[in-house]
Amino acid sequence: MNRVIVIGCPGAGKSTFARGLRDRTGLPLYYLDRIWHLPDRTTITADAFDEKLREILKTDRWIIDGNYSRTMEMRMRRCDTVFLLDYPLEVCLAGARDRVGVQREEIPWVEEKLDEAFRQWIIDFPGTKLPQIYRLLEQYGVGKEIHIFRSRDEAKQYLESAAFNG
Repeated sequence: MNRVIVIGCPGAGKSTFARGLRDRTGLPLYYLDRIWHLPDRTTITADAFDEKLREILKTDRWIIDGNYSRTMEMRMRRCDTVFLLDYPLEVCLAGARDRVGVQREEIPWVEEKLDEAFRQWIIDFPGTKLPQIYRLLEQYGVGKEIHIFRSRDEAKQYLESAAFNG
């Protein structure tokens, strides 16, 4: 396990899981949200984002946290390990609500409320984005280590019990 992606619905706890993985493996962790978003809540250009992502992908060791479906295929091709947090919608909505008002390492500001458009994106995720993720896993998963967790307990048990070479 040297090139890892952590994907799943917003609010599932991808960043929390990715930090746990980083702490146990010593792999450098990159948050796509931190690359895309600027502190003033604007974003960099898609070209600038892609260039930064390509630079990370050229290296031999990393964890990349985030979906960003436009670039998921390039990450899927290069990774050797995939962690998909495929949790129930209610868990993801609660996770998104719980992080309002909390300073987070993965985003350069504190969310002040659960934006309605973002809430709807979470609600739509299982029907729109998740099938695309499973298609990419089917297409690019051969020879990769793939972990699909259906609950936070499964992810926590993995982090607590897996043997890592750090």
